[in-house]
Amino acid sequence: MESSARTGPEKAATGIPGLDDVLSGGLARSRVYLIEGNPGTGKTTLALQFLLAGAARGERGLYITLSESDTELRDGAASHGWTIGPEIEVFELVPPESLLDADQQQSLLYSSDLELGETTRQVFEAVERVKPSRIVLDSLSEIRLLAQGSLRYRRQILALKHYFARHGATVLMLDDLTTEAQDKTVHSVAHGVIRLEELAPSYGAERRRLRVVKYRGQRFRGGFHDISIETGGIVVFPRLVAAEHRGDFARVQRGSGIVALDSLLGGGVERGSSTLLIGPSGAGKSLLALQFAVAAVHRGERAALFVFDEELGLLLDRARGLGFDLAAMVATGGLLVEQVDAAELSPGEFADRVRRAVGARGIGTVVIDSLNGYQAAMPDERDLILHVHELLQYLNRLGTSTFLTVAQHGLVGDMKSPVDVTYLADTVVLLRYFEAQGRVRRALSVIKKRTGAHEDTIREFRIGAGGITIGEPLEAFQGVLRGIPVYTGEEGPLLAGSSA
Repeated sequence: MESSARTGPEKAATGIPGLDDVLSGGLARSRVYLIEGNPGTGKTTLALQFLLAGAARGERGLYITLSESDTELRDGAASHGWTIGPEIEVFELVPPESLLDADQQQSLLYSSDLELGETTRQVFEAVERVKPSRIVLDSLSEIRLLAQGSLRYRRQILALKHYFARHGATVLMLDDLTTEAQDKTVHSVAHGVIRLEELAPSYGAERRRLRVVKYRGQRFRGGFHDISIETGGIVVFPRLVAAEHRGDFARVQRGSGIVALDSLLGGGVERGSSTLLIGPSGAGKSLLALQFAVAAVHRGERAALFVFDEELGLLLDRARGLGFDLAAMVATGGLLVEQVDAAELSPGEFADRVRRAVGARGIGTVVIDSLNGYQAAMPDERDLILHVHELLQYLNRLGTSTFLTVAQHGLVGDMKSPVDVTYLADTVVLLRYFEAQGRVRRALSVIKKRTGAHEDTIREFRIGAGGITIGEPLEAFQGVLRGIPVYTGEEGPLLAGSSA
């Protein structure tokens, strides 16, 4: 990341809030910028938003197009609900009529030098006539082809840069990288470089991302930032940096509403901490997390469920059967429930959803169910851990209690996790199936808690119509976590003296 100048020039907002955040306010005025990316990455949409943002502030705009027609541009704008008004002039730069003459095309008198010169002259004339504050040149690929060489191309770009600088315009030059993609000529000339990329996963919708490669003399947020193109334009989701956020709150214990569970956790879960619920599929992880969210709503707080793995209708019906009327909680505004489709949502967009929920709604409890679904949106394990780390740290710093579930592979015995994130969480609750007296039972234990003491016992629990029932410690059994325990005590019910 480049260092920030003490006094920077006035900045022009791009009209894309997330991008302006990445650029620390926008683009420095009267400078030339390069927007590069393969076809379909969103360069034209970004450029139109830039001009429309200027028009909303009463600034004249000029779109010089060498690749698309005026009609195509206006149709593209209309698809986003935009109208290119009189404040923005679209200058369609077409070849001179003589170039369309077959006889002239065969003539050595009309060389590429003359064609390049004619193109430049038309650009200058359009700028002189419109006197714009914002200019878009689309695209450099055509100019590069006309130049027919790196030296002439560089000279031409420098000439354009100096000309635009004299007129005080903020310029976006678009490059679709269709020729000589490794040519960095414009990188050294441009004041800033923004690169757009499109990724095609093996399954699901395409993913787009953005990176500021260069921004001379200005501070910016480095790294890749997920973007999406929606009706209404480009949306940028700035990379989450937890260290930039801090909230003032009291670190108090928050209970689950179940006495035995709170006792197992040493009084409950501390506000501003993260809890990982880990175990095989169906062991009760989602229900335990839901128990904390419901308890928060009953205390008059707000909670949010981000569900990757379960259809919302099924979740509401299942919760109702256990005594939780989630629909009523949603209706009163105490609970936010969102279905997350990992095949359609990028990790950056998901983090942005969580941030908006916590910031706009004042949510104090967040449930992410589950990390396995989150991983589907980000197959790279290393990137997943970094994303989860930043998200958990961000929520912790704001005083939000976070519950994250992870489904392990297997049912009994040796369990394997898709990714190890136990060291990221402040509290880790382990759930297990075990066999006893001809039945498959469930066991619960707390194996880690950074924020205070906790029980080191293993307790059986059951899920019924009344919700969760937790029994006394299984002191008479050995090997519960291995799945096939050995009974070493006297005969007696496992749930003797249970409390809820």
